[in-house]
Amino acid sequence: MPHPPVRAGVYVGRIAGLLLSIAAIVGCTRAPEAPAGAAPVVLVYATPYSPAHPFSRADRRWMDFVERRSGGTLRIQPSWSGALLSSEHSMLELRHGVVDIGLITPIYVKGGAHLIRIQSGFYAGVRSIEEQVALYHCLAAGNPQFDRELEGLVVLGVQGGSLPGVITRDRPVRSLADLKGMRLRAPTELLPVLRELGADPVNMPMGDVYSALAKGVIDGVIAPEDTFQSLHFVEVAHFFTALQVPRGAYPARAMGATRWRQLSKAHQAVLEEGIPVWEKALAEENRLALTAGQKLAQKSGVLTTTISPAEQAEFDRIYRQQAQNNAALLDRYGIDGRSVLARAQASIRPDGSIDCREKD
Repeated sequence: MPHPPVRAGVYVGRIAGLLLSIAAIVGCTRAPEAPAGAAPVVLVYATPYSPAHPFSRADRRWMDFVERRSGGTLRIQPSWSGALLSSEHSMLELRHGVVDIGLITPIYVKGGAHLIRIQSGFYAGVRSIEEQVALYHCLAAGNPQFDRELEGLVVLGVQGGSLPGVITRDRPVRSLADLKGMRLRAPTELLPVLRELGADPVNMPMGDVYSALAKGVIDGVIAPEDTFQSLHFVEVAHFFTALQVPRGAYPARAMGATRWRQLSKAHQAVLEEGIPVWEKALAEENRLALTAGQKLAQKSGVLTTTISPAEQAEFDRIYRQQAQNNAALLDRYGIDGRSVLARAQASIRPDGSIDCREKD
């Protein structure tokens, strides 16, 4: 069974305290001890990203924690750049033991993760990565459908990200009308939003976007500015529009449940302790990458434009309406998406922080 989500509560505002508490516990408990002469347990971790990518830098920080916390009895062997695990089928491959731990993207899966994919469009008003992750944990704690869609996996990290804008290849976007006719790569939850605005959106793994931009297969991508550096988009795109697009969180690092059950309780405990470590590293590396990407874009002459407050408000209206529509569409799968959306909306405070307590 998947690892149970973090218990619901007033999450944001307590993250720092939670991490300090975890650090204190880690410092006061003994690392697992292996029998004398026993070889360390080695787990293979696979990702489609290169070792230099921000996600991979966060992965390395987590690997260091695992080895240190386990006293060297548990080690992670990385496989970078998609050598062992695919982007599209990583969840299935993990379930079948192709590797032990891997980067997963359920928001791109065409079947079997309907709620996880759609809920990523329920984050209007959420502003920081930590708040995105907090809201996901809140929603997952209150609905067993999340566990059903993650059956056969143990989640080791939930990932959010910097808020995206519109990166385009040949022409800038100065108004919503400029999106008409543009072929844009976008996450699933934004496809109907962009269609309503007259664009021609497509979904594809981010690892395929550089090639599609370079060849002119797509005109642009909904993505944050960190991708100018982390995915080298500065080489194939020349415009960025600061349209404020909400961003959702999703389970992004997982282990096959069969391999999990083969581990000792001590090693399982180390990996559980590593969950907030991994999530914190991902948030911090994302922010560092955003700053680096913004600097590179400016240095390289990428033209940045904005849209008017009135047009931003219109985009927000369409986004919220499509969230309602998408939640209703889950009925066809026997999933109550409306209640998940209602919980998300009730949990997001006006300042963007998350209060996951049940409301009277």
